[in-house]
Amino acid sequence: MKKGPRYRIPFKRRRTEKTDYRKRLRLLTSKKLRLVVRRSLKHVRVQIIDYDIKGDKILVSASSQDLKKFGWTGSANTPSAYLVGLLIGKRALKKNIKSAIFDIGLCRSVKGSKIYAVLKGALDGGLSIPHSPEVFPSEDRIRGNHIIEYAQKLKKDTKKYKKQFTISKPEKLPEMFEEVKSKIIKG
Repeated sequence: MKKGPRYRIPFKRRRTEKTDYRKRLRLLTSKKLRLVVRRSLKHVRVQIIDYDIKGDKILVSASSQDLKKFGWTGSANTPSAYLVGLLIGKRALKKNIKSAIFDIGLCRSVKGSKIYAVLKGALDGGLSIPHSPEVFPSEDRIRGNHIIEYAQKLKKDTKKYKKQFTISKPEKLPEMFEEVKSKIIKG
């Protein structure tokens, strides 16, 4: 550890690599609402946050756990990320929120990833967010066709198939996706 009279210890959230303060400052000085996407191995969480000196205020939130109310049994994959984005877009419109800026935090920006599926869902839900259309995943990935192809490859080895797909049947994923999407759109 560095020592000396002029050395300043960085903030704890910076040391533990949880917050990039330069990026956060740029987002906050825009004085716009932020669409914050955080993902883990099992869940995708999305919030629309407004900055306040006393602390950020969460105006609207949605999670992949909320999709269970609509009949979704899948895990945190690309189709569920899209549906969470669609859900937050619809909830934001009910609260009269029409625009935001995209905040991915410390997530890597990878073209076609889950975080951009959330962005596409939020746009389809009615939010206005500055973006570039080339970063979105393809429609086949959003519908879950890549999961079906992977499941068909694993069908030969039943042990691996049962271990990988314990919760849902991947063959029914596109139908389930369309059913949940229509339920979210209807409100």
